[in-house]
Amino acid sequence: MLRQNLIGRPRTRNQAYYFILLFLFLFSAFRLNVGCDWSGYLNQWNIQENSSIIIDLNRTEFFWWSSISLLQYLNFPYPWLNVFAALIFFLGIHRIAIRQIDPLGFLILLYPILIINMPMSGIRQGVAIGIMCLAFNAFTDKKIIWFIFLTILATQFHQSAIIFIFLLPLIYGKYSKRRIAFALILALPGIYVILNESNAGQVVDRYLDTGIDAIGGVFRVGLLSLTGMVFIVLLAKKWERTFSQTYKITTIFSLIMLLLLFVIPFSSVIGDRLGYYLIPIQAMILAGIPFLQIQKYRVIYSVAPYLIIGLTFLTWTLISWHFQKCYIPYNTWIFGFPENNLFGL
Repeated sequence: MLRQNLIGRPRTRNQAYYFILLFLFLFSAFRLNVGCDWSGYLNQWNIQENSSIIIDLNRTEFFWWSSISLLQYLNFPYPWLNVFAALIFFLGIHRIAIRQIDPLGFLILLYPILIINMPMSGIRQGVAIGIMCLAFNAFTDKKIIWFIFLTILATQFHQSAIIFIFLLPLIYGKYSKRRIAFALILALPGIYVILNESNAGQVVDRYLDTGIDAIGGVFRVGLLSLTGMVFIVLLAKKWERTFSQTYKITTIFSLIMLLLLFVIPFSSVIGDRLGYYLIPIQAMILAGIPFLQIQKYRVIYSVAPYLIIGLTFLTWTLISWHFQKCYIPYNTWIFGFPENNLFGL
């Protein structure tokens, strides 16, 4: 509603963006006992208290465990781990947002799914997504070394990010069968890591072998695939004329959004986890629609993304046991910890 009320007022819209960005950071970072992974990361925190640099070096996602060790060394309590994760996430989101013609619309479209699920729950992947947002900017700017560095850095927080190394041969030049084949070859190690490394292997054991699916993941991937289809079929040429700099990354990611449909039959969880990385590009596309040269049904194209994602969010909050269990009631420690409740237990 705020975004619609600020149509034709870009200056006010940009001012509102910074206010809402700060609010969402504080809302996410300083939550207390909120999010399905709160106790899980508390367990990791407790495990790390008896760890050492030698043990960390033998672990995957070295920087994640080292970040916990650093906070403990500085005598920060566990909830500061959420602040650290949210800071990296929102930094990456901000760096993409300020490149958009409508940063506020971009941020609004991220909130119902990505922000609720990552910096407010799955913070380790949230850090990786924040770093990959910087890597996506490097891809757009054709900074190949910076892209490689950031992608590898992201894998040290969440190994699933390694799959995006396949973008490497697509940074320069136009598409060709040889480049696409090379990209697919580079994607294979990422797929192998996701399916066979220790943490990812647990995903296979828990979700492929037992038949437990992330039901919400089907709908989230469905929204991504719908976005990809609309972009490829209806918006691609218009996007190239208006936003030529980001045409390559939006086209590639739209194709990936469509390909996720083929992952869902095997595991909605794995498709969902990979899909979270695509949501910033999805939001980039949806927030840019009002500024494309669309003649027919312009208002419908512009308003539909907000209505569809808003309705999805409303439905989720009202009927999902997952939401009721994980996010209600919302508590914060920004005004101080409750007595004898340092870790929200």
